[in-house]
Amino acid sequence: QVQLVESGGGLVRAGDSLTLSCAASGLIFSTYYVGWFRQVPGKEREFVASIDRKGANAYLVRSVKGRFTISRDNSKNSVYLQMTSLKPDDTAVYYCAVARAVTDSESRYEYWGRGTQVTVSS
Repeated sequence: QVQLVESGGGLVRAGDSLTLSCAASGLIFSTYYVGWFRQVPGKEREFVASIDRKGANAYLVRSVKGRFTISRDNSKNSVYLQMTSLKPDDTAVYYCAVARAVTDSESRYEYWGRGTQVTVSS
């Protein structure tokens, strides 16, 4: 059974930093691309970042580029999203997901975690 479990969310102030983790089990983690998405109630889920199988290449959307970093540790079956200079607009539930190829398309991600809440106060 495939499981993705996010952790590290919380309530922080604008300008603070937070690191999210996603631990995977039940799959050969190193064979998957990993993505982070976020969703605000009432809005569609938004792609944030992705990383390739070896962690050599990463892609981040413009709104977080320069502030967020995605990385992975295949020995720990884990992926991370380091978030700095957080803004109230970053408030959302953050999800990790895995896909067979590099993509920002939600529909191509096969397995999803349940999400972790990040709230940034002003």
